[in-house]
Amino acid sequence: MTELFASALHLDRAAVKALKITDTYSLHRVVYSLFPDVRSESEKLAHTPSGIVYADQGGDFHGRKVLIVSDRQPADQVEGYSVNVQTRPISASFLAHPRYRFKVQVNPVRKDKQSGKRVAVKGRADIAHWFLQRASQSWGFDVDPQTLQVDTIEVLQFQDKADRKVTLGKAHIQGQLTVTDLQQFQHSFKNGIGKGRAFGCGLLQIVPIIDNPFA
Repeated sequence: MTELFASALHLDRAAVKALKITDTYSLHRVVYSLFPDVRSESEKLAHTPSGIVYADQGGDFHGRKVLIVSDRQPADQVEGYSVNVQTRPISASFLAHPRYRFKVQVNPVRKDKQSGKRVAVKGRADIAHWFLQRASQSWGFDVDPQTLQVDTIEVLQFQDKADRKVTLGKAHIQGQLTVTDLQQFQHSFKNGIGKGRAFGCGLLQIVPIIDNPFA
C-alpha cells in the first residue's frame, strides 16, 4: 500500500484572515495548496483520486483545525504564508485492525433511477440506512447499527472556482465498524468515501478497538 501521512492543520485568526478563508471553497483552496498537483487534466476529468482527503474540525474565535490524510507530505506554506501543519506517517499496522470506532462527514446522495441524477438523502433515519447499506456494499466494512449515530446535518452553499453555485449536504456520523474486506477498507481510508471529497467529505477518522484480554 502507498505510504500515507496524517496531518493536522492549525489555522489561527491571523491565518484565517490572511488566507481569506470564508467558506467551504476557500478552505478547499487552502488545503489543496499545501500539496503539489500531480494529476493531469484528463485524470481530473476522469475523477482520478487526488490523494488528499480532509475533514474540517471547525473552530472558534481563536482559529480552526483541519485533519488531512494524504499520499504525499504537505508543505508548511500556502501562497507564501507560513502555516502550522503537523505531519506524521501512518503505519501499515494502524490499518490492519479488525474493528474501529469512527467519525466521518459524508455527503449522502443516491442516484435517481429514472433521471440518473444524484439526489440528496434526507432525514436521520434515511441517512443511517443509506450509510449502513453503502458501507457493506462499497466501502469494505460493516457498521454495528446499535452504535451508529447521525449527528449534525448541514446544507452548505458556496461558489466554486468557476463561480458556479454549489449546494452540498453534509452529515456527521459516528459509530463502530468491523472490517470485512481489508483491501477495500484501506482504499476507503486512503481515498475517502462517498461524494464531495474535494470539499471536506469522506475522511474516515478511526481509532482501533483493542479487546482487553484481562477485562
